Amino acid sequence: MQQSSTSLADRISLISVSSTARVSAEAEKLRRAGVDVVDFGVGEPDFPTPDNIKRAAIAALDENFTRYTAMPGVQELRQAVVDRHKADYGTSYSVPECVVSVGGKHAIFNTTQVLVGQGDEVIIPVPYWVTYYDVVSYAGGKPVLVETREDESFALTAAQVEKAITPKTRLIIVNSPCNPSGALVERTEFEKIAHLAQKRGLWLMTDECYCRFLYDSDPYSVASLPGMKSTVVVAGSLSKTYAMTGWRIGFTLAPAEICSAIIKLQSHSTSNPTSIAQKAAIEALTGDQGSVDVMLKEYRTRRDYVLKRLRSIPGVTCAEPRGAFYAYPNIGGALGKNGLHSPMQLAEKLLAESHVAVVPGEAFGTEKHVRISYATSIENIEKGLNRLEEFVQKQGS
Repeated sequence: MQQSSTSLADRISLISVSSTARVSAEAEKLRRAGVDVVDFGVGEPDFPTPDNIKRAAIAALDENFTRYTAMPGVQELRQAVVDRHKADYGTSYSVPECVVSVGGKHAIFNTTQVLVGQGDEVIIPVPYWVTYYDVVSYAGGKPVLVETREDESFALTAAQVEKAITPKTRLIIVNSPCNPSGALVERTEFEKIAHLAQKRGLWLMTDECYCRFLYDSDPYSVASLPGMKSTVVVAGSLSKTYAMTGWRIGFTLAPAEICSAIIKLQSHSTSNPTSIAQKAAIEALTGDQGSVDVMLKEYRTRRDYVLKRLRSIPGVTCAEPRGAFYAYPNIGGALGKNGLHSPMQLAEKLLAESHVAVVPGEAFGTEKHVRISYATSIENIEKGLNRLEEFVQKQGS
């Protein structure tokens, strides 16, 4: 039977719409209807982009810097990326080992498409950021999920990774600090994972989107280890560090041959990143870094408040987030009541009845959790947690 001309390609069925995007869309729909929604779903800084960065973009417009640029980004920006990474983490990349992309998600997509082939296995720790599973599947790979322990704050270990390695393993993805849990891979453990990957001839992708937002340790990149550049790919982003989510600037640091392959792919998808955003990014990376410390201080205050409040709710437990700006409470004590048997059902009812948006744990590979983003004001956090507490108590009554 001939296939209908209106049917879709099989590969699109391998992925789903981002759960975080779906939650944000539902919350926005209620807001447009005049409902007072507390949105804990969006993973986006509530801080404005710093003024010096905005001024750089305005200057770019005034100078008519609005044409195509080089596919992997302008030379000045690529140099700024490698210089900032060296200053922050002690690495030694060169411009040919850097590609600028349309956001960190694009960098991760490019990397998986270039490295992962049909049937290749990719190790992904659980809980995981929603996009990893789908982009690996889209590339024809097989996600191999490694369960981390909640009683160990979801911290990944080399021993857990080693158990998951098979002859088909191609890539290991590590996100530290982690979205959604705020978990941190300890430096010594991360080094073990990197050496393990190199010994087994595997690629290690380190997603450093939240690397500057650590609460009790210094920023660190496994790419700074001697001799590790040959098997490590860094996926980075300016979105969270500089409150530049809408500017869509990310980057990849990797061996030159990997970067060349990514440039080839990017030349047929987005071409160059937006010219004006590139000029803003140069200022972000080379200008005053004080805004990062300001945000980190505020996130720490919010983290402490959120953790205390969540742990005070009967039936709710929460591992301590050590970085990023997410809490990942276990709401298992509220399930099994009033027809609520999953985080998805709880999240839907919480939004509909109490007007609080959270992302259900199914999106991240777990069955008893929700993700709360505290990238919003203390006033909003207090209001939202009051509603959450009332909702949970109501379920138990």
